[in-house]
Amino acid sequence: MPKPAAPTPAKKEEAPAAAPKAAAKAEKPKAKSHKKEKGVHSMYKVEGDKVNRSRPTCERCGPGYFMADHHDRYTCGHCGFTRYKQK
Repeated sequence: MPKPAAPTPAKKEEAPAAAPKAAAKAEKPKAKSHKKEKGVHSMYKVEGDKVNRSRPTCERCGPGYFMADHHDRYTCGHCGFTRYKQK
């Protein structure tokens, strides 16, 4: 009786180098742009020789404390005073 043929060892497939890993990685998203802080110069408007305040000052805290301008109200960030805009 003839001997069965010895099983041939399976060829191991070599993993390709780093090429697929780089393709599988997603590209980094671009860094988000941050809003620039508004400085004191944005709270005043200069017209000729006159300087006008663009926002009202807080009634409780006094001059130097500007109120934040929201779509329907002005609020003071220092004391929390709120003044609603008239329609």
